[in-house]
Amino acid sequence: MTTPKRIALVNEAGGYVGPALSKEFARRGHDLVLGNPSTELVAELIELGAAVEAVEGVSNLAQPAAAETLVAAGIDRFGRIDAAAAFTGRIIPGTFMDSSIEDLQRLVQGCVEAPYRFLKAVAAPMVAQGSGQIVMITSAAGARPTKGAALYSSVRAGATMMAKNLAQEIASTGVQVNALGTNFMDFPEFHQAVGSEDPEIRAFVESQVPMKRLGTMEEFAAFAMAFLDGTSGFTTGQFVGYAGGWV
Repeated sequence: MTTPKRIALVNEAGGYVGPALSKEFARRGHDLVLGNPSTELVAELIELGAAVEAVEGVSNLAQPAAAETLVAAGIDRFGRIDAAAAFTGRIIPGTFMDSSIEDLQRLVQGCVEAPYRFLKAVAAPMVAQGSGQIVMITSAAGARPTKGAALYSSVRAGATMMAKNLAQEIASTGVQVNALGTNFMDFPEFHQAVGSEDPEIRAFVESQVPMKRLGTMEEFAAFAMAFLDGTSGFTTGQFVGYAGGWV
């Protein structure tokens, strides 16, 4: 009898680590439920042997129906979800003293409400089936006070703690929930936030990283698989920083 393929969900396949995660899942024999993938990515994943359910219009997980729509599409197509990863929010730099309540409200919506809605939507079917792996990608900035990103650091810490609390609550059901926090990653939004499109600023930013470079999406996706590909079932409620030794 052929073993059914595992089903993996990635909330946003159009940016950040989404494409790299999707390819890594496909290489490891998963079928996929993807938010907003490009046609080129879908074609590449099919070539790798994955069946793909593409769901459009779910980029903003803070919207009430987005996460539920994504999860429902996966259940309708494949009947279950075995692994799910999500990243949300945006980087808003700045000091606490120069911040505004509007800054805080935008960050809470993207970095706390969005993870809440995602975790609620994806945990329910996993608990019902008695297994599953969830990774909430937050930020290494939430693990320590972060100069120049005070509110961002604060709300990211909240999302990490939310994931850890959920993990404790549902651990006995066989569902794992872990949080991974990145910083100093090589992607456009990071460069825009810190100004490191400028080579001199990039060199300064890299000097702040113990490993003296930025991380790649491909290596982060490979690292995340330990928490998602079904090979390790005895870790839950953990936060791991992925930031070149910064945390």
